[in-house]
Amino acid sequence: MSVIFHIDVNSAYLSWTAVEELKNGGKRDLRKIPAIIGGDQKSRHGIVLAKSIPAKKYGIRTGEPVVNAFRKCPGLVTASPDHKLYGRYSGRLMEFLKSYTPMIEQVSVDECYMDFTENMKNYHSPVEGAMEIKNEVSRRFGFTVNIGISNNKLLAKMASDFEKPDKVHTLFPEEIQVKMWPLPVAELYMAGQSSVEILRKLGIFTIGELAVMDPRLLEPHLKSHGRRLWEFANGIGNAAVEPEPGEAKGIGNSTTLSRDAVTEDEAKEVLERLAASVGRRLRNAGQKAKMLSVEIKYYNFESSSHQKQLARATNRDEDIYEEAVLLFRELWDETPIRLLGIRSSKLAEENEPEQMTIFDPQFQFDPKREKNKKINQALEKVRMKYGEGIVMSGSDIKGNVPDDKR
Repeated sequence: MSVIFHIDVNSAYLSWTAVEELKNGGKRDLRKIPAIIGGDQKSRHGIVLAKSIPAKKYGIRTGEPVVNAFRKCPGLVTASPDHKLYGRYSGRLMEFLKSYTPMIEQVSVDECYMDFTENMKNYHSPVEGAMEIKNEVSRRFGFTVNIGISNNKLLAKMASDFEKPDKVHTLFPEEIQVKMWPLPVAELYMAGQSSVEILRKLGIFTIGELAVMDPRLLEPHLKSHGRRLWEFANGIGNAAVEPEPGEAKGIGNSTTLSRDAVTEDEAKEVLERLAASVGRRLRNAGQKAKMLSVEIKYYNFESSSHQKQLARATNRDEDIYEEAVLLFRELWDETPIRLLGIRSSKLAEENEPEQMTIFDPQFQFDPKREKNKKINQALEKVRMKYGEGIVMSGSDIKGNVPDDKR
């Protein structure tokens, strides 16, 4: 049986800032007072990126405006984010974890999955190994982590979100009904605000109530995302830990939106631009992609991603866009979107021979595809000559014109 750890730094931005201040002679520990990371201390603009446990007791939430946080706690201490600092601490943590095993999949600056299966020969139990890692992180670096343990990534992630900070939790399949099913459905992985509201209207308030629901009754309300949430509620997840190789893993692009996207059409406009960028970079590198992934970061800074093996390697903008939209539809739970990204991987040489059949689209004449191909070739020449921003879509132009001038 596989043994998977999910390792998550407790309030990473605030913890790393606190540790650095103390190392440099600071007298306060941000983790022990009502404190947040985010925004500008003088203007009190921006949003809360991280909060201390004492700040949480005032009802302060990650993602809310800083000005709201000050209304809840007038004596709140703030510190500005330092992403270079966070990158250094993250790098040190990952380097240490790789001393146990190279089977590490980093999914954000402050969390990763570890396949601990091969290491089990050195320990009496998974908990013993996790406790050793947790305590050594605290001793070496001065900050704490939570570690969730299970036999798949989904349940390990759920376990690490149990009581914090500085804890080790297990959530094996036989523990699901006792440990996970009584929890509010909002605590289920990838259950966003809009999905939770729909589930509550259906009379589903706990993860257990979702788990025993007929998934076919969810699909009219939540489409394919409803079945995915039902699978998660039952602990179904078979994604493997995927360590990133030393060489470049792929070609991708992402963008933080000037305002949150709240409709599929808004997201599709962004995905179309990203697909064009990724396709162009693949062609410039003489590569095709055999796998694509889409990443979403929501307004509350929670992230999720989904990937797909392609039937045929491609570097065509249209192919990338079409596959990205399908992935997006499977992934998105209608929560407002802050960032979107497309990444290609499993790259192959553009001229690498591949087995084809007469049923492949390349052998079927499609006037629309031929027209789009010629248009894209012409646009690419214009961009190469005059620069990336010279060509804009109608939706881009509309987005830059004030409402009263449209």
